[in-house]
This record gives sequence, structure tokens and C-alpha cells, in this order.
Amino acid sequence: MTEKQTETNKSALISRFAYSSNKTPIISVHRGGKSIENYPENCLETIKYINDSIPAIYEIDVAKTKDNVLVLMHDNSLNRTSTGEGDITNYTYQELQQINLEDDFGNETTFKIPLFKDVLIWAKTNHVILTIDIKKSVSVNQVVALVKETQAEDVAIIITYDMEQARAAYNASPNLLLSVSARNDKELDWLLHSEIPTENMLAFTGIQLSSEIFYKKLHDLGITCMLGTLGNLDNQAQAKGDYLYQKWVDLGVDVIATDRPFAVAASLNITK
Repeated sequence: MTEKQTETNKSALISRFAYSSNKTPIISVHRGGKSIENYPENCLETIKYINDSIPAIYEIDVAKTKDNVLVLMHDNSLNRTSTGEGDITNYTYQELQQINLEDDFGNETTFKIPLFKDVLIWAKTNHVILTIDIKKSVSVNQVVALVKETQAEDVAIIITYDMEQARAAYNASPNLLLSVSARNDKELDWLLHSEIPTENMLAFTGIQLSSEIFYKKLHDLGITCMLGTLGNLDNQAQAKGDYLYQKWVDLGVDVIATDRPFAVAASLNITK
């Protein structure tokens, strides 16, 4: 493959997510949307519901069925998020269609466990960006193959948690943007001494605040910073005031990964 061909095949997200100081903050919706009554997590209908109201990107979890079909599901077990019982790997995709998804409050819905392929196709059609969390039972190569098959490279970000995963993902998909773990100087140093170009990196800086100096260091490398407010920091904002989201953006956070997308959008005045 020539250098020109490689350049042509690069995901549009590589340039889109390159750091720039004048960009609007981005909301990343944890598990495709949580704690919304009658809308389950990792559900295409939930993503559509949120996307109708606010601009956002969506973190989703990809698992595998007994018959090797990729679907959206966070837990190994079906118990918490659906009317099913037992591990998802004990069911074929067709068997899963007899199961309904439940919201975080235990309400049964008519929504089904979605095919990863269907979500990719919808995202590509509607220009909605997905960050893809790959469960341990799933091969990164299988996920990348489906991204390529659906020609969804320009809406797909692959999530990695350590250097081994980051290298494997980059080797499988050198033209895709990767979410890489950069929570401190040590992890950043590992990344900078890897074969992964910084332009392929979206830095997940963890679920605790980093220093303004650390965010600036990433920005000086052209790397956009994502903070996971899901959990403790979201709880802080809910208790003390949603003005905290703006405070964290001012500190250097570019992407807020949250369980409270509507609150973040309202506090940062992010509208469609």
C-alpha cells in the first residue's frame, strides 16, 4: 500500500479529534445512555432518543453470543439489564430475540439486544460517533472487520485500557482513532515510546481529575483529553452544582464521558 493510499484510508476522526483550543466540548454518553426511565443501556432506541435532543458521541459495549454474533451488552450475565438469565455466551442471537431489555430501574421494555452491525450502520447513516468497548470474549480483529465491512471507519473509535490492548488495536486498525489510557505521566510515556502515532490517540485520563499541567502536556502533543465523570464526579456535580462541568472543561478537559448527558449539555450550553 502506498503512503498516499494509507493517508486516504485514515478515519476522518483522526483529524476531527486532533486537539484545538477553540473546539466545543464533546459529551460521551456512557453505555449508550444510563439511568433513563424506559430506556435501557446499550440499546439502539436509547441512543436514538438521546441523539434527538443533544449532540454527543456514544460509548457502547460489544459482546459475543454463543453462535459468534456481535451484540451490545456490558455484563457477561443477562440478569441485570434484561428479562433473561445466565451468561450471554449461552444463547444464540436468535434465542436472545425472545428476551427484552430492562432499564436501570427494572422496568421491562419492548426493546431487544441490538446487533453491533445494525448499530454501526445506523451510526454511519446518521453521522453519529461510537466509542467501542470490546469485551474480553471478543477479538479486536472481529470488531475491526465489522467496522470495515460496514464502512463505518469514520464513526468508530476503538477503546483500549493498557499498552497491550493499544498495540493490538493499532496493529488491527492503524487507520482508526484509538481511545488510549493516559492517566498519568508513566502511561503517557509508554504511549509516546510505542509505535502508535499520537494522531491516532484520544487520551482517556481516567475517572479522577488530572492537573492542568498534565492536560496541557497532552494538548501540546496534539492529543485531545477525555475525562470519565461517570460515577464520583457526576455525583459531585449532581450534589454541588452542574457548574462543575464547565470548571473541568476550563481545566483542560475536551470530552466528558458521563452518565448525565442531558445535565452536561445544559450546563455547557451544548445544543443541536
